[in-house]
Amino acid sequence: MKRIGEARALLIAATASAVTVAGTFGFAGIMRSQFSRPSLSSLTVGPAAPGTAALVIATANQEEGRRLFLLNCAHCHGDDARGDEGPDLHDLRKSDERIRQLILSGIKGEMPSFAKKLNDSDVRALTAYLRTLHL
Repeated sequence: MKRIGEARALLIAATASAVTVAGTFGFAGIMRSQFSRPSLSSLTVGPAAPGTAALVIATANQEEGRRLFLLNCAHCHGDDARGDEGPDLHDLRKSDERIRQLILSGIKGEMPSFAKKLNDSDVRALTAYLRTLHL
């Protein structure tokens, strides 16, 4: 009977420890997401300086572009866009229109077309993100 009580106490202690650790990491994740980068609402509070609205829109567009990149492009170009199966996309020297064409049409035998998956807004967001990548 004593062993059952010890086993139960051990199980309760292990469970309490696991809950504490999970809670700590969960809280840390929440704190990181709250304070690591400003939200769009925090960027637009108060009187806006000239050009601020364009900056907020550009930043949101770049963030959406990164999300789309990770979902659609990273498996070939790498999470950091430094290249893997596909080429390095840092410091592109192509026009926005050429980037649009490549994304929508693809490259025969090298890159699939994303015309059926991505709309014009998605392509603009991806292009905005690619423009943030520098060597």
